[in-house]
Amino acid sequence: MIEAQGLTKRYGKTLAVDDLTFSVTPGRVTGFLGPNGAGKSTTMRMILGLDNPTSGQVRIGGKRYSELHHPLRTVGALLDAKWVHPNRSARAHLTWMARSNKLPLRRVDEVLDLVGLSSVAGKRAGGFSLGMSQRLGIAGALLGDPEVLLFDEPVNGLDPEGILWIRKFMHRLADEGRTVFVSSHLLSEMALTASELVVIGKGKLISQSSTEEFVARATDSTVKVRSPQLEALREALERASAQVEPAEDGLVVSGMDSAKIGEIAMQQGAVLHELSPQRGSLEQAFMQITGDSVEYHADLEAEARDVLAPTAP
Repeated sequence: MIEAQGLTKRYGKTLAVDDLTFSVTPGRVTGFLGPNGAGKSTTMRMILGLDNPTSGQVRIGGKRYSELHHPLRTVGALLDAKWVHPNRSARAHLTWMARSNKLPLRRVDEVLDLVGLSSVAGKRAGGFSLGMSQRLGIAGALLGDPEVLLFDEPVNGLDPEGILWIRKFMHRLADEGRTVFVSSHLLSEMALTASELVVIGKGKLISQSSTEEFVARATDSTVKVRSPQLEALREALERASAQVEPAEDGLVVSGMDSAKIGEIAMQQGAVLHELSPQRGSLEQAFMQITGDSVEYHADLEAEARDVLAPTAP
């Protein structure tokens, strides 16, 4: 478990993290989201003891990172997939890590097999693709068989196959009861990966909740309705105080759940061809909730005018 209490970090006059309090529990994948410059990387560095907080504290399993005798046995992390000497082989890199934490060397081949790198274990890491480098980074994070795992942008630059592999792998780790904390800017992927979210902006906590609750709170829920008796059904729904908008092949109903709509349809003798709840995406929810925390807003209309404006002869 990761517990941050009042975590604050200043760099001169810049307040990177501001009184941040949150917890990451075992048995689930927790996504760590925020706009660029929100303080995500700084927070992860403080969790791992790479930066000291100006005030506040963060504990892993009840201890500060500096108090862990052999840290790789407690927490594993992937912050930079290319953090490896390019002339070292994958096996040599992991062997060095194992010896530095007094881990059994058999773990090197075990984690190489676990991440699918056994066949290239003797090759130079500098020649690895980004996907292979990500797998090597995950192997290093797993080397001490830790209960807590941190990943910073683990799917960045990967192809669809690599993204799917990492997603399933993280779910497997969480299913084993481990604490999995993942920072990412790929919101569509986080919607499929994380069941819990910690969202920050300008160094402050904006929200901690389940992914489902976060989306539901920030976006409007509607119901798509299709029926051969559409006009009669629309009138009945409006009489019941639902908000009804026409759609291309039906109606979009807000202010009423699908169960109530079904009951009204039955009362009207209306046949239903579709009755499906529609929910906003994580991207929509993220933009809605973090809009005020984005440091630099692009004025897209102004940019378009500048681009399309005729130049002077």
